[in-house]
Amino acid sequence: MDFATAVSDLPLPAVKQAEGIRAKNFRLGSSAVECLSHGMTGAILNAMGIILGALFGLTRKNPLSATLQNRFRVLLGLGTFFLGLLLVWSGLNGSAWTVSKQLLIAFLSVAIGSLLGKVLLLQKMSNRVGKYAGKIMSVQSEHYKIDGIVVCAGLFCAAPLGFLGAAVEGLNDEYYLLAIKALMDGLAMTGFIKLFGWTAAVSAIPVFLALSTITLACRVYAVPLLQAHGLTQSVEASAGLVVCAVALVIFQVRRVELTNYLPGLIVAPLMTWLLK
Repeated sequence: MDFATAVSDLPLPAVKQAEGIRAKNFRLGSSAVECLSHGMTGAILNAMGIILGALFGLTRKNPLSATLQNRFRVLLGLGTFFLGLLLVWSGLNGSAWTVSKQLLIAFLSVAIGSLLGKVLLLQKMSNRVGKYAGKIMSVQSEHYKIDGIVVCAGLFCAAPLGFLGAAVEGLNDEYYLLAIKALMDGLAMTGFIKLFGWTAAVSAIPVFLALSTITLACRVYAVPLLQAHGLTQSVEASAGLVVCAVALVIFQVRRVELTNYLPGLIVAPLMTWLLK
């Protein structure tokens, strides 16, 4: 018995209720399909970067020279800094006074977010992943193939640029930050693949799942709330400042506790809403 036949045998109030449920389920299904059709480019690029880096490392006998690595680092740093400024610019609009106010809120949000990150010990938790990875790499284990998946997935997922890139793509469909991360992870994979073997490339799967989950969560839950109150641009401006800080780390200008800055993405819309 199909839906139409079953509904025809029901009394009128039950028919309206059944059709309402059907319409609601259709809207939910359409919303899910629409969310899945957007915001996956960055996660796909990151996974492809890891796989291509693994293939390059397997086919190349010698590692990349220090000179070539420095050139790549400079290019990646310049690209990251430019994208950070572009993201800040996209989060500003209005008169000179309004822009000044928005910039002040962005800087204060990042500063307050850094304090919250220290209280929550976010950077220390991130450092534990790095220390654990270093411990595994320093010990020759018979389970090195599985260890390679765990180490690479942990390091790639714990990178602050991954969270920033996935969140930004969820907010405004821009995947450029994750494209930069794809290049960085691909270069790192050229070394990991020689240490752990081809199984290290399997880490692309958990990285893709983690980034796509963050992107979809931001698109489904954060975007409607932020857009309803006009707060999306405040998050973009604050995220752009943090991305500029990522560039400083790439250039090795100074040591920055990047993970501690992530709560600033939550502080920014709250401050903007309170000061409206």
